Amino acid sequence: MASLPLTADTALPDGTDTLTVEQVAQHLGVSAGRVRTLIRDYNLFAVSLGGQPAVPALFFDDDGIAKHYTGLVHILLDGGFTRDEALHWMFTTIDDLGIHPAQAIHTHSAREVIRRAQALAL
Repeated sequence: MASLPLTADTALPDGTDTLTVEQVAQHLGVSAGRVRTLIRDYNLFAVSLGGQPAVPALFFDDDGIAKHYTGLVHILLDGGFTRDEALHWMFTTIDDLGIHPAQAIHTHSAREVIRRAQALAL
């Protein structure tokens, strides 16, 4: 099995909740192999915690992957961000919003964050 593309856990703020591959699989109702494929294909970003993949819990809501997460990721990657840069940006606080994009995708600020990602991609 090929190794998964994992970012160092230092990209996440201290105290960020993460889920294991197995927890993500259970939440999404898919196999752990499918979750690994999502990570491998850059559809889910993951960090390395103790050598094991961990996915930030903020990427999910009660229904599965958060509504605006996938679009935001594609905008960043298509705009030239590396996986590591995109993950770092998603956890960098936007001063005038007072939250980081990974939090914003769950709020009324989601579209504003997507607009800002599009502007960065130009």
